[in-house]
Amino acid sequence: MNAMVSINPANGKVNGEFELHSSEEVNSILKRSGETFLEWSSLAAAERAVYLEEVAAVLRKEKQDLADTITKEMGKPIKQSLPEVEKCASMFDYFASNIESLLEPDVVDDASSAFISFEPMGTILAIKPWNFPLWQVLSAASHVLAGGNTMILKHSSYVPMCALKIEEIFEKAGVPKGVFQTLLVDGPTASSLISRPEVAAVSFTGGLPSGQKVAETAGRNMKKCVLELGGSDPFIVLEDADIEMAAKVAVSGRFINTGQTCISSKRFIVDESIADEFTALFVEKTRALKLGDPMNPETDLGPLVREGQVALLEAQVREAVSMGAKVELEGGSLGGEGYYFSPVVLSNVTTDMEVMKNETFGPIAPIIAVKDEVEAMRVANATEFGLGASIWSGDEVKASSLACQIQAGVVGVNGFFRPEANLPFGGVKKSGIGRELSRFGFYEFMNIKSTKVY
Repeated sequence: MNAMVSINPANGKVNGEFELHSSEEVNSILKRSGETFLEWSSLAAAERAVYLEEVAAVLRKEKQDLADTITKEMGKPIKQSLPEVEKCASMFDYFASNIESLLEPDVVDDASSAFISFEPMGTILAIKPWNFPLWQVLSAASHVLAGGNTMILKHSSYVPMCALKIEEIFEKAGVPKGVFQTLLVDGPTASSLISRPEVAAVSFTGGLPSGQKVAETAGRNMKKCVLELGGSDPFIVLEDADIEMAAKVAVSGRFINTGQTCISSKRFIVDESIADEFTALFVEKTRALKLGDPMNPETDLGPLVREGQVALLEAQVREAVSMGAKVELEGGSLGGEGYYFSPVVLSNVTTDMEVMKNETFGPIAPIIAVKDEVEAMRVANATEFGLGASIWSGDEVKASSLACQIQAGVVGVNGFFRPEANLPFGGVKKSGIGRELSRFGFYEFMNIKSTKVY
């Protein structure tokens, strides 16, 4: 591969081709990052905060252009692309406001003879996916850069335009050159960077197989890595839940970004006493979604990112039906121009079906009926993944107690969990290692140093 090709999934046409960086350019970018780290990390926290505030201002100023680029390059409905940009800006606002308190040394005893300080590691390599092309990068960059680290981005080959736009944001904000840089390289080249001495640690978001390779390479080279590897998130509806509200949020949680979201609800586990009512409401609300041109502000569902994703989803539906699943809402490939796939709702599913075992990255919703909350917990945890979950009940105390039994990194009680700056985000089991956001994410890429005066 000598170039990255950007394709508009709404029509299959090429947006543009972008030449990959040469080995000489890669070396130059790595060198600049290391040199800039010395300057950036030496700034007072308040000085870095000013730069972060300016990044937020540029994001808001350029919001429409950035949202248009997201939509043209990976097909997200424009009414979802615009909030993605705004959320990135709010993330920079948050860490700009909290840098000084996060970096304040922690005094261990009254005599002040022992304290804990927090120091940046160096250059962080970020390897990020296409589905939230700004958020996945900038949510990590906000706290990585706030701590005094520099960052190099290897973005998905599907979104080179977004990758270059992100670098431009920092340039327009006046951030010192070298604090944030984009690399246009292929996968093998990106993997080789992990072992380079210029790279201190790795922030990776993507699929499990790629994440395992990153972890293996980082481990061999004694490099810190934070991995977010997706999920097969359960959405549990107990018999005393508000069924109307649960169904409404379930549809939103499943089909946001056309189902191409790591933390979207993917398995609907419903008490058998209300399963028929919930399913009917879910299908009704899914039918009301508008699928079409993602640039239309009224569109709810756009195309999938690539044609291969359509074939993968069709295979998952065929397998489920062959094993006894009932099709409650028939959908699938629309054919013609673009990579469109209308929603499919399945009932009578079992835990050995692919749509229940692994992450389904697209608009397929499997619904399974369970006899009680004990079985609901068992089915919810019957997966190798553990990123997010939702649990619905009229008894919030009970729901919160059951939430503690769910093997996941984040849980929403009577709501769909969305990442927030002040809450740590990440998973357990094969959904990843480490956390992003909040003070916990901030300290992932800091040297937590203990000092004692004797």
